[in-house]
Amino acid sequence: MQHYSLLDLSPVPEGKTAADALANTVSLARAAETSGYHRFWLAEHHNMAGIASAATAVMIGQVAAATQTMRIGAGGIMLPNHAPLVIAEQFGTLATLFGDRIDLGLGRAPGTDMATARALRRHMAPEDSFPQDVLELIGYFGDMPADAKVRAIPGEGTHVPVWILGSSLYGAQLAAHLGLPYAFASHFAPTMLEQALSIYRTTFKPSRFLSEPYAIVAAGVCAAETDEAAQFLKSSITLSFARLFSGTPGKLPVPVDEVQALVPAPVLEQVRQALSCSATGSPSTVKTQLSAIIDKYQPDELMVTGMIHDHAARVRSFEIAGKVLASLRAPKTDS
Repeated sequence: MQHYSLLDLSPVPEGKTAADALANTVSLARAAETSGYHRFWLAEHHNMAGIASAATAVMIGQVAAATQTMRIGAGGIMLPNHAPLVIAEQFGTLATLFGDRIDLGLGRAPGTDMATARALRRHMAPEDSFPQDVLELIGYFGDMPADAKVRAIPGEGTHVPVWILGSSLYGAQLAAHLGLPYAFASHFAPTMLEQALSIYRTTFKPSRFLSEPYAIVAAGVCAAETDEAAQFLKSSITLSFARLFSGTPGKLPVPVDEVQALVPAPVLEQVRQALSCSATGSPSTVKTQLSAIIDKYQPDELMVTGMIHDHAARVRSFEIAGKVLASLRAPKTDS
């Protein structure tokens, strides 16, 4: 593992507002930079009461302005919701403002329900144009020919790094084919992680972007001073996923002592499977669990995420995780 990074969804806790969530994101980003995180990504979701990062590019600008050295980006932008030119202009503007600190991760899913997807896209195209849209978008960031009729201004010549995101095998195949870096959403969909990494690494084609594959693995983390305290804090995300799977999503619930008493056993097992690529506990427990993930999947970078109801506890969780990950980071070489 060369780097460790952080994914934030700007969670809206019960009893709080979207304004609180967005302020918490900026606060968390400052703390993450102090803790040595390499990059800080935000993700596009829509029509979800518990997630405030819908206007992802806007929040990336806020976080970039509040930090100095950490890379800031999208993990990701759901490209089918947008015209490639619009995203090129947004992220070209961010790169123009903040220089070589901006990342653009691209996803193929809508990041919402189908009714909201229709509201976002105005119409639903039957064909899958994602690969072509990715290439079009990359082209706008490049050095356009003199006779180009359409340009991204700002955007042209910024060469914003583009990542392919995925939770299945499709993204791995596309990232390998295009020679792009790849990030797998194993923090909520770990089932195909091992197979996707294998496909990406074995079929990767070197490109002008990368000479060899570079993969991020995402993992949940909930750290506290004791195992018991961390398990208590994690009950919020367990309840949140249980409600999502049951068709009643909402704001991030307050933690509870006996979460298994509130969630039917089949749903609880579904949640546990979804969140199985994660680490929960005291610093020593989290180190053991994150070390196992790193040893098994050999990521070039581990990106951690976690939704905790109390903001101070969430900041503390990522501080603990940052110290653990710094100790697990591969030593630098002179090559």
